[in-house]
Amino acid sequence: MASTDTEAAWAALEALGRRAGAGAIRPLFAADPGRFPRFSRRAGDVLLDLSKTAISEEVLAALLALARAADVEGFRDAMARGEAVNATERRAALHLALRAPAGTPFSTGGEDAAAEVQATLAAMRGFVGRVHDGTLRGATGERFTDVLNIGIGGSDLGPAMAARALWTPAAPLRAHFLANVDAHAWEALRARLDPARTLVLVASKTFTTQETMTNAALVRAWLAGSLGEAAVAGHLAALSTNLPATAAFGIARDRVFGFRDWVGGRFSMWSAIGLSLALALGWEAFARLLAGARAMDEHFLAAPLEDNLPALLALAEVWHVDALGYTARAVLPYDERLARFPAHLQQLEMESLGKRVTAAGLPARRATGPVVFGEPGTNAQHSFMQLIHQGTTPVPVDFILVANPDHAHPDSHRKLLANGLAQAEALMRGKDEACVRAEMRAAGKDEAEIERLTLHRVFPGDRPSVTILLPRLDAFTLGQLVALYEHKVACLGALWGINPFDQWGVELGKQLAGHILPALEGRDGEQDPAAAPLIAEILRMQGRG
Repeated sequence: MASTDTEAAWAALEALGRRAGAGAIRPLFAADPGRFPRFSRRAGDVLLDLSKTAISEEVLAALLALARAADVEGFRDAMARGEAVNATERRAALHLALRAPAGTPFSTGGEDAAAEVQATLAAMRGFVGRVHDGTLRGATGERFTDVLNIGIGGSDLGPAMAARALWTPAAPLRAHFLANVDAHAWEALRARLDPARTLVLVASKTFTTQETMTNAALVRAWLAGSLGEAAVAGHLAALSTNLPATAAFGIARDRVFGFRDWVGGRFSMWSAIGLSLALALGWEAFARLLAGARAMDEHFLAAPLEDNLPALLALAEVWHVDALGYTARAVLPYDERLARFPAHLQQLEMESLGKRVTAAGLPARRATGPVVFGEPGTNAQHSFMQLIHQGTTPVPVDFILVANPDHAHPDSHRKLLANGLAQAEALMRGKDEACVRAEMRAAGKDEAEIERLTLHRVFPGDRPSVTILLPRLDAFTLGQLVALYEHKVACLGALWGINPFDQWGVELGKQLAGHILPALEGRDGEQDPAAAPLIAEILRMQGRG
């Protein structure tokens, strides 16, 4: 049960949210045009700007009081100590150990987690080195040019996002990712791959995930059909802890790289799940990714709440969701390389924070995780930004900007940055009726036309946004960015009193699919009346009904 102090802090914050004009941002800027220095913070290479939100000094004080009452720092420290902060599964959440330098002590349940992490990294590094120097080759003697990662969820989204962000033509291998059990995905990939030069990673901790193992069977058959059964083992590796199952699949023990149950899937990019990144980008790039995440870890563990970027980002979310009632958030990276970053955050945040029951097993007393969606800028400006500018409910936005590109087209990059900055300003300032009428008169419109169109052209403004600015996008800064959001999730777990490290909601659909599959295969089975008519229609359309 929540403490009296915590409920009092919540009540004070919610009272601020009920004030008339609580969500207004323009008056704050009018009263204080210099908000930026007081509502922005830096950590390493990351700049966080909260000035274009309706967070005032009074609101910030209330948010910080809530963070202290909810013991965000205590939850953070317990996580770092390896305590069982994942209460429902009685597990630690020690993803911090995955990117800690050698010699940093991490343990959980009497287990030396740090030693295991370092042993796995050493095995990964040796394997990557042998692939890159040509010691390990395909069955026909050709060097590997492509790595195919077969996984789903956390075994796919993080590595796929990072590979998209960091890969260049100079990288050692090309990376490909197969997740959807829809075989159209495999057929599209297969056309681009040469089996003789493709290294396949099967990423499943249990080696039983239905989608992953179905796809793995397709790819294994492709290798066997193209190169012969004897060649298959030379093209396979596994990211798993189920050694009997990997052996039965034909994967040698020294090609299996494990990770423990204190590594949650959506926090696993730094573990053996990142092997595809090390192979595709090179070990140095993977090491820099870990180092960037560690830099954000050190900031998160040491900085006071007033200056702590993950905590402040989480508190802005609480203000928007619980005080102002904004139940969705858009993520707009103004960098094409971060095209998959919103998808990664969708899993990281919605799987972690989509909970209606507290860690104590009681119904949540207030709203928890919002819907997260996104698209790269400037594409988003021509799709859902219409709703964000003029829709009925404000949708806060995270703008992610990168100051320096990795291409030689400065004019394009200036226009990209100008659009990102302009969108944030437009959301905040809007355009009132007087301005619309004046613009239309200046354009020579008659009064009847002005009257007809004015309200359509009004932008309400006072739409909040957060801006995250990086000097460049490389492995180190990407590590910082991803870890920033990981720690934001941990803070929100403490603030909302929920467990951000379990995901029971993922299971029900899997269970029901297991009951439906026999009917689709033409075998008898009792079906729910909601599904049975559709199963019958599918069978009829397939000519089997």
